[in-house]
Amino acid sequence: MNKCLYTLGLSALAMGVATTASAGSITVYTALEEEEVAGYVAAAEKALPDVELNVLRLSTGKLGARILAEADNPQADVIWGWAVTAMMDPRILDMLEPYKAKGVEVLGDRYRDPEDRWFAPIGYMGAFCVNTARLEEEGLPMPSSWEDLEDPAFKDEILMPDPNSSGTGYLHVNAVLQSMGDEAGWAQLEAVDPNMAQYTSSGSKPCKSARVGEYTVGISLAFTAMQSIEEGYPLAMVFPEGGVGYELEASGLMASSDNKDDARKFLDWTLSDEATALYSDYKALITIPGVKSKAATPEMGMPDDIGEILADIDFTASAERQTEIKKAWKERFGR
Repeated sequence: MNKCLYTLGLSALAMGVATTASAGSITVYTALEEEEVAGYVAAAEKALPDVELNVLRLSTGKLGARILAEADNPQADVIWGWAVTAMMDPRILDMLEPYKAKGVEVLGDRYRDPEDRWFAPIGYMGAFCVNTARLEEEGLPMPSSWEDLEDPAFKDEILMPDPNSSGTGYLHVNAVLQSMGDEAGWAQLEAVDPNMAQYTSSGSKPCKSARVGEYTVGISLAFTAMQSIEEGYPLAMVFPEGGVGYELEASGLMASSDNKDDARKFLDWTLSDEATALYSDYKALITIPGVKSKAATPEMGMPDDIGEILADIDFTASAERQTEIKKAWKERFGR
């Protein structure tokens, strides 16, 4: 009987105690959102009854720190749904074994590593989560751009993720810098900083805080915004003018895995028809041709062609410059 250990940080695994892989058991590290991990794992359990999944979910930054800290004694068999910008760190790539998962050939070249060390059937995109009730109550204008958030009327009304701990935070900062150029981009972020109530470690928290009226604007994820609107919160999803930041969520096989057969089975499952159907339920950005998000409706402000609003992101540059950008951000805005 298949059993899944969905770890959130309280088990021996999460506390850093070494675990021993056994036949039929794999350890999976992920940065996917908790809600979607639960849905995917439930389906994977049924599809792979002979594979025990031990899943550890951490934020993008914390997951990277953990993987690097374990470099001399890796604990994971699979990295699943992690920001490709983080995955492309040369130190991480050296830990991955090339594997051409079943079905990966349908993905475009920009969504898979040329050496087959990672592939990304899904991704996530940024958005402003605006609480319309609080907006009206405070008499604030609906923001449509980063420039609009400079308005002093928004002081202490905005939350944003810290790019040093959150992949969502980094995608927003990276999009501003790549779209505007470094000089104008940093100036834009500095102009909005006085209005920030706080920078969070979680990418979804700004939206979740805004939806319940704690703040007016949460710079966050489109997925969380869509979910919140569907659940009836007084929320508007706004895609900032000038290009929306996005990130690919990549998966790969750890070269150190003691159970590569089952690890490969799981990676194959992530490209299966069953998994693809679930992506439609949870994701705003799906890179598999012909597959669209069920939640991405025009009524929510999502265009038919998402490509129209996405920033032109150079992921190689995103990966190469992330240490530099995060350091610069911390020096400017760290609190």
